[in-house]
Amino acid sequence: MSSRTTAGVSRPHVAVIGGGFCGLAAAWELGRRGVRATVLERDAEVGGLAGNFPAGGARLEKFYHHWFTNDVHVMNLIAELGQSDQVLTRPTRTGTYYAHDFFKLSTPLDLLRFSPLPFFDRLRLGLLALRARRVKDWRALEDRTAADWLREMGGERVYRVVWEPLLQGKFGDLAEEVAAVWFWNKLKLRGGSRGRGGGERLAYYRGGFAALADALAQAIRDQGGEIRTGVPVSGLAVDAGRAVGVATPEATLAADAVIATPALPIVADLVAPHAPGEYVDGLRRIRYLANVCVVLELDHSLSDIYWLNVNDPGFPFVGVIEHTNFEPASTYAGRHIVYLSRYLPEGDALWRMPDEEAVAFTLAHLRRMFPDLTDDRILAAHVWRARHAQPVVERGYRRLIPATRTPVTNLFLATMAQIYPQDRGTNYAIRQGQEVARAAAATLDGAG
Repeated sequence: MSSRTTAGVSRPHVAVIGGGFCGLAAAWELGRRGVRATVLERDAEVGGLAGNFPAGGARLEKFYHHWFTNDVHVMNLIAELGQSDQVLTRPTRTGTYYAHDFFKLSTPLDLLRFSPLPFFDRLRLGLLALRARRVKDWRALEDRTAADWLREMGGERVYRVVWEPLLQGKFGDLAEEVAAVWFWNKLKLRGGSRGRGGGERLAYYRGGFAALADALAQAIRDQGGEIRTGVPVSGLAVDAGRAVGVATPEATLAADAVIATPALPIVADLVAPHAPGEYVDGLRRIRYLANVCVVLELDHSLSDIYWLNVNDPGFPFVGVIEHTNFEPASTYAGRHIVYLSRYLPEGDALWRMPDEEAVAFTLAHLRRMFPDLTDDRILAAHVWRARHAQPVVERGYRRLIPATRTPVTNLFLATMAQIYPQDRGTNYAIRQGQEVARAAAATLDGAG
């Protein structure tokens, strides 16, 4: 029997594969509903893509992270933990590097001063963001590409100068396949995270995302749940078509149900011996891009811009994110933190480069923009990689998404590829984890 008995009452037990925010949120929600959860995380720490490393005496995310002020799911969870006073909200500056020059694009006035576009096109660019926020039925965009929709909304010149470099910087050769829904949601999120003056405001957690992951993990333990790190899951235990546990290098962990949160290709490998071939093929149908993130610790600031989009086809990164223009450098003993992120297929040369070569490659490009960035000003450099960092949201994507329930009874899916029409991120990962946990708890209770 996989359930434990407390004071004569048997508690169902669920194994949660993956200790990112989706898995942690699922375990927390299960505990709130009287279900004991065991989280199994292959890495040495919880947090998933929000995992951390030491920098300047603090903990820093390996991949840049922030929240929008309208990210209600994470804010609600933080409130449930009694940690709302740990949320920090600050104004940030957004900008664009275009034709060897820097332009701020944080406020409506900045937009009107954006000289690479004629004045009428600047107005069209501003109106595009407003029109995107007013889209009520996103389903009307599902079978359109982002490129076609953006051309229609803002015109060819606005597309070529502003949007095309960003799409190509993010998705590379797949840029023309990305659905309009994906881009619409990006515009909607950023537009809804602004203060009264029109400037963007973003949120962060005191001590970083690692501190929130730790607080959530401790809350799960306080409920009677368990967190096991450094424990990969190698297979499912299935009896008569029902998930009854998971296989690990230590032993098989018995469970009344299983929630799987890794990327779909990983889930496909786990479920392949137990599900129809067409179902497994469907899990593999959704494509993912990998990510390489180079993090620099500098003795100075590069600019006063937090998020600098680089609208230069020759620049191989999606942007330059100066984290310490958001969270102060004093948090990291005066070190200035800069992220350079690139989404790419596994076959890309940067993905295969040794770390030292990847840093040299990055600096060569960054110095085209910041020629004063000499070696003596670089205090440390780090390279982080994630194989399944971004699902490719193509046209008709909703028809590709697998259901929460699987052909294996009591095996549930909660993955970043199912977050739609929204995109991946801790806010929606939390929503996904809690929704699936409620479905699993209801099933175990006989109500689902």
